[in-house]
This record gives sequence, C-alpha cells and structure tokens, in this order.
Amino acid sequence: MSHLDGTAPEFAHVVRLVRGTPTSDGAGVKLRRVIGGAELPDLDPFLLFDEFGTDRAEDYIGGFPDHPHRGFETVTYMLDGRMRHRDNHGNEGLLAPGAVQWMTAGRGLVHSEMPEQQEGRMRGFQLWVNLPAAQKMTAPRYQEFAPERIPEAHPAPGVAVKVVAGQVDAGGVATRGPIEQPATSPLYLDIALQTGAAWSLDLPEGHNAFVYVYEGQATLGEGDGARRVEERTLAVLGGGHALRMRAEAGEMRLVLIAGRPLREPVARYGPFVMNTREELMQAVVDFQQGRF
Repeated sequence: MSHLDGTAPEFAHVVRLVRGTPTSDGAGVKLRRVIGGAELPDLDPFLLFDEFGTDRAEDYIGGFPDHPHRGFETVTYMLDGRMRHRDNHGNEGLLAPGAVQWMTAGRGLVHSEMPEQQEGRMRGFQLWVNLPAAQKMTAPRYQEFAPERIPEAHPAPGVAVKVVAGQVDAGGVATRGPIEQPATSPLYLDIALQTGAAWSLDLPEGHNAFVYVYEGQATLGEGDGARRVEERTLAVLGGGHALRMRAEAGEMRLVLIAGRPLREPVARYGPFVMNTREELMQAVVDFQQGRF
C-alpha cells in the first residue's frame, strides 16, 4: 500500500494496551468493561466499550430493564444471541446475530434491552459515543440494520471485513457501511484474518482509534513498531495514518473503531452525558418529571 504521491504510508503503532475489568450492569449481566473504567475512562469521542459473552444463561437472562439515556449514542453489535429492545416512544426491534443498532439518545428516552432466549450463547459489544453540545438535545433516533444489510469486503487474501460504519477500499471498489454520523465520522469494522493473512488500511486522519481483539492474537504495526496483542485486549493506536495487521498464530478476529474527537467538556452522571454540571442536574430533573 502506498499514498497517491508514491510515498510509503506512516504506520500507526500501539500506544497503550488495556485489558478491562470484569463487572456487571443492568440486572446482573456479566461483561468486561474496557473503556469507561479506571484503566481507560474515555477515548474521545468514545465514553464506554463493553464486551459481553457467555454460554451461561444466568449471566445474561436479567438483561437491561428500563433505564434512561441523554446526550450520547449507544451502539450495540451482536455476534451471538438475540436481544429485544423497546423504548418509551413506542419503538421496538430485535437484534439477531450480526445485527447492529446505533441509537441516538439525544434529549432523552427510556429503553430496555432484554434477551429473547432462555439458553445458548449471548455475545457482542456495546459502545457509547459522545454527541457534540449542539446535538445533545436532538430528537432520539435509531439506525438499525439486520446482518444482511452489513456489507462485507474482501480486500486481501484471507481477509474479510464487515463494514458497519465508514468505508473500506479494495481494488478500486469502495464498500461503505450503512451507519451515518457526521458529527464524529465513525469507522467501525469487524475484521477476520485467516492464519498468515495480513492487511494494511488507511485510518481516518485526526481520528482517535482503537482495536479490540476478541478471538486469537493480532500483530499490529510494522517493523520495530509491531506489537503482539492478545485475545480480549484493547490497543489504543497512534503515530501514523495506516494500520498494518497480521494473524500469525491462528485465525484472528477484531473490531477496529475510530472517531473524530469532539474536544468538548464532558460532564457525566450514570446514563447522562452533558457538557456542564448544570445540564446534568437538569437532565435528572427532566427524567424525574417524566419529560424524556
């Protein structure tokens, strides 16, 4: 891979590794919090990144009963299992394996996410993405896509990329994900590499980016800057405009997520994320008085 002027790209490297912390949320759902905990409180514009995954129904059956949100977006990507969501505006949908829901909470809503299964595996990710001050009180909306609407690219031998948001270019053909959010211009890719496969891609300029390896091991970076990243580890990226990845010890799967930082003050209290303490207090009052 080279830039249009013929020069070699400057490769990004791993600047930090984060393992996250086992915890629970909702009605006792067990998960691993990787962004949003003590190790990595946030990575502008990302406020939280959770991995949930278990074969034990007792670890997820309680689900996430009614709870409010204001001022940010939640992104749920299901790998296995089925989750039904409902909100107090009458919206309802079912997330099946491979489905994505990008929910803009905006000025506020109350919703639930409950498993629609009694047994079997439940696995996926939830990401919280901040909204700029100008959009925090926008009307709530959903971008929800079934697995067949998530396009898949094959940019190199042994490489498969599900494009949730952003774009992947391969052989002059652009594969674009269905999610649109101009405020942060997100890139969200689910990447699978077979043993021995390698791929390089350009990262959006000026974005904060991270990789989370959820199956196998990945080597990220190039030359002296290459680093092995173990399973269930998040790697914060920096220092370049392209990322080189390789699967050297078995098949590997990871998500690559990037977003334009907002660089705004963040005031957060549980499920509310605003810019000032006064706005947070108003959010609590509005919720208590049924204005969501």
